[in-house]
Order: sequence, then structure tokens, then C-alpha cells
Amino acid sequence: MGKLLPNTIDGFTYVTRETGSPEGLMLLHGTGGDEYDLVDLGRYIAPDLTLISPRGRAPENGMNRWFARHAEGILDEQDIKKRTAELHRFLPKATQAHGVSAKKLWALGFSNGANMAAAMLLLYPESFAGAVLFRPMLPLKPENLPDLKGKHLFIAAGTHDTMIPRESTEMLIGILQDQGAVLQVNWATAGHGFGQDEVVLAKQWFDSVLAGQ
Repeated sequence: MGKLLPNTIDGFTYVTRETGSPEGLMLLHGTGGDEYDLVDLGRYIAPDLTLISPRGRAPENGMNRWFARHAEGILDEQDIKKRTAELHRFLPKATQAHGVSAKKLWALGFSNGANMAAAMLLLYPESFAGAVLFRPMLPLKPENLPDLKGKHLFIAAGTHDTMIPRESTEMLIGILQDQGAVLQVNWATAGHGFGQDEVVLAKQWFDSVLAGQ
């Protein structure tokens, strides 16, 4: 039940931890991470859910990323659209392969991975039931804004984050709220890295959301 299983589907290298639950959590690592980076975090926040943790396919100077950027804080929107389409095609195959309901897949992302999860929700809102986003920013503003009613999202931001403009995170929060998502936002007195207190808050939030379903 707790063993990590390496897999490949559609060019995505990933690991899973199967629990037999129809609910799943997709882990999306930050820049320079890999499919193992967030496994312990996922186990803590969602101990009973099946974990699906892929590796980003847009390397930058040897570091794994989910999509390209022009410079720090300036994202490549065309590549975001390409990479989200790839991940969108991967999701139903991965969930079916590991016994997860497509309607009960959640996302947990950090930094570049949080931005990827946010992009998926904005472009393919059916992808995730909700998400835990550590240090996200607005990845892009789609031409057609999605209906996010019923999506529960936890956002953990840092007031001293020098890598992400605060106004970009606030723009993301505003769009998500305007489109009907139910948000819990925590601004920690912290930088780009997140602390254990934020992890505990995320777990408490996730437990309460799952219990309320």
C-alpha cells in the first residue's frame, strides 16, 4: 500500500502510491525538482489518497520544469498552453490506470508546480476537484474564464517572497474567487520556501474539505 511504483505513460515519467481509494492527489514539483520531491508532503496531507507524481517535461538548464519562462517571473504563455494540453491528455490515462475517479483528483503543487496546477484549473477546470497551492502566481489569463464553482483551493503565499510578485498572486486569487472557487488564503511571514506551520494548516484544510464532501 505504501510502496512507490515508477511508471511511464504518454512520455510522462511518474511514481504512484496506490491506496485503493477512488480519490487521488497529483503532486506537481517546483523548478529543479522531480517526481519524488513532494511525496512525503503528499503522504502527510493526504495519507489515504492515491498519489500520482509526474516529472515536468520542460527542462531549463538541466532543471525539471513544467513549462518555459522568458525570465524569472515572466512566463511563456504559449508553452503553458502546450504543456497543459499534454498534462490534460495524461490525466485520464493515469487516473484510470491507478483506480482513481477522474472527478476526485486533487492537485498539490509548489512554485512552478503550483503555477501548473493553476493553469490547468484556468484552462481545463475539470482536471482537478481542487488544489493546494504553495507559492503560486498567475500563470496566464485565459481568453475564456472558467466556471470554478465547487472547486476548493488552499493558497499558501509568502509576504517576503522575492521570486513571485505579490500582485501576481493577488491577481490569481481575485480571478479564482471571481470564477466561483472557494478559497482559503494564508499569507505567511516567509519567503519562497514554506514552513511546517503552513503544511499543518494545509492538512487541516484538506481534512475539513474531504470530510464535508
